[in-house]
Amino acid sequence: MNVEKIQEGYVFLIDKPLDWTSFDVVNKIRWNIRKAYNLKKIKVGHAGTLDPKATGLLLVCTGKWTKRIDEFQAQEKTYTGTIKLGVTTPTYDLESEEYQTFPTEHITEEIIHEATKQFIGEIEQFPPMHSAVKVDGKRLYELAREGQEIERKARKITIHDFKITKINLPFVDFEVNCSKGTYIRSLAFDFGKAINSGGYLTALRRTKIGEFDVMNAENFALEKSYFEEENTTEEL
Repeated sequence: MNVEKIQEGYVFLIDKPLDWTSFDVVNKIRWNIRKAYNLKKIKVGHAGTLDPKATGLLLVCTGKWTKRIDEFQAQEKTYTGTIKLGVTTPTYDLESEEYQTFPTEHITEEIIHEATKQFIGEIEQFPPMHSAVKVDGKRLYELAREGQEIERKARKITIHDFKITKINLPFVDFEVNCSKGTYIRSLAFDFGKAINSGGYLTALRRTKIGEFDVMNAENFALEKSYFEEENTTEEL
């Protein structure tokens, strides 16, 4: 690929590896571009954060295409994943230890499939305490690390489709198609409550963003030690 194309604007489809942050990927791509083409500066940004414990499609834009990030973020997204029932974690995923347990003896396949129906359409969802949402100028995860839990405002989101693909209790596999702003971790937590139990996310993979598909993404499995860390404030 020639440098003019990258500077003018390009979108990389990246299959983000487990335990990488979205900024890790942005930093690596920025550093590789600057090194390969001897550039002092290049605009690079991602269109929609994936949590470290999630894998899958991440759009990384360069040059003038960074101006289209909001457009890409607004598109529908599809995820696959696994929920563990009968237990919760503070972060609603594997980033923290299990700390509350709930009964599961009453859970049947019928109950599981029936519970998905109440999440279809426009619903209100509360962001996790361990999220980047700002309240009074401070991010929720910063407050959570200080041991605080504050009241959060519900957000309207849309779940276009939510289906169960496999049941092997206490684990349930799913596929969901949803709007911008949906927290799949919160969906897992709320799903556990909906079946009178608990639940948290043990696996998550983003497979689509609008018309972009992870099947067309580039493998990005190199270790972090292969690149130099840079200041993420240069992202845009």
